Amino acid sequence: MYQICVSAAAKGKTVEEAKEIARETGVILAEAGHTLMTGATVGLPNTAAMSYKKANGHMSLGISPASSKIEHVMKYRLPTEAYDAILYSGLHYIGRDALLINSSDAVISIGGRIGTLHEFTIALESGTPIGFIQGSGGISTEIMDILHAAGRHQGDDVVFGKTPQEVLDALVAILDKRNKKYAHLYK
Repeated sequence: MYQICVSAAAKGKTVEEAKEIARETGVILAEAGHTLMTGATVGLPNTAAMSYKKANGHMSLGISPASSKIEHVMKYRLPTEAYDAILYSGLHYIGRDALLINSSDAVISIGGRIGTLHEFTIALESGTPIGFIQGSGGISTEIMDILHAAGRHQGDDVVFGKTPQEVLDALVAILDKRNKKYAHLYK
């Protein structure tokens, strides 16, 4: 099983618009036996983590921008309940994003704003497969144009789908092909 990051809007319009998509994403990750990873933040990542936990997912890991639980809760005002473990990175948002994406086998992106765009660029540069759920609003509606402007194309470790299951299946296919020689490590 893989470590799958949910990258999504913490605030803004897409939090309400894509709440059901985030819930469904958490459930399908739990049912498939994958580890769920997020930036341990509010909004859609927290919704996905809560539904993952409710669906009895085996491990949810949050990577916090804070250096301690106190700072995580008091300074950043971030949640803790949906996680089996939180790594308090002390790297603030910019460093946390890099650690999160580079620690994930793949990324599912839902809606999003500037932080989600930042995580997308890290995934693109690091070769971490990323999938966008279309119809979830936010930055995901602009990604095709951004890819075009960057001279990149769908299929360069970037996939699109209409449902969380479609995106997860495409990402797992990429990972299974990439890791075929080491499949025994992912059991």
